[in-house]
Amino acid sequence: MSDLSAFPITGKWPAQHPDRIQLYSLPTPNGVKASIMLEECGLAYEPHRVDFATNDQLTPEFISLNPNNKIPALIDPDGPGGQPLTLWESGAILIYLAEKTGKFLPQDAAARYHTIQWLMWQMGGVGPMMGQLGFFHKFAGKEYEDKRPRDRYVAESRRLLGVLDKHLEGKDWIMGSAYTIADIAVFPWVRNLIGFYEAGELVGYADFTNVDRVLKAFVARPAVQRGLQIPAPPKAQD
Repeated sequence: MSDLSAFPITGKWPAQHPDRIQLYSLPTPNGVKASIMLEECGLAYEPHRVDFATNDQLTPEFISLNPNNKIPALIDPDGPGGQPLTLWESGAILIYLAEKTGKFLPQDAAARYHTIQWLMWQMGGVGPMMGQLGFFHKFAGKEYEDKRPRDRYVAESRRLLGVLDKHLEGKDWIMGSAYTIADIAVFPWVRNLIGFYEAGELVGYADFTNVDRVLKAFVARPAVQRGLQIPAPPKAQD
């Protein structure tokens, strides 16, 4: 039996199964990257909901695991050398889980680096740009009379969709026929853009038929469907 008592975060979110990977997350585009990857890899894990509504991400317990106070974060009790490993940043988590399991990251050196290239493209471009578009279109930013900030993120999100759409021409996935962590990183953000953010018409999403085709294939995967719902919301009290 693994002992995780040395990690303060387990005081707030007790581990019922301390031998499993402990995931601290929420079903946001970044959060579901980790849960989808864990589902795809078939690894045993225990999810814990970090609720933004109560500022869980700002508590001392969470910050003890991730000083950047962002989800997702995890503890793997069976990390490198059999020692517990703590990890945050969704891209780093995807690479770690891919290397741990030997799945969804090509062994060929060139293909491996090209996969990581697209992962970094998402981390540095797709996430920040589409996230800001969501703020200015749906959240507090929509109250701003000056629409230039929103329009900048609209234009950049549309440009990024164009890059992806051209790349996907004639391909099943970002890396061709192989489904990889690049897809797991990118498509939750595209889904969120046209779904939760309600910005599909704003960016002219109908123009990006290759993106839409692959997004539909992504969402149809059973592991993706499960991962998109994790961590589940708390059950209503009777």
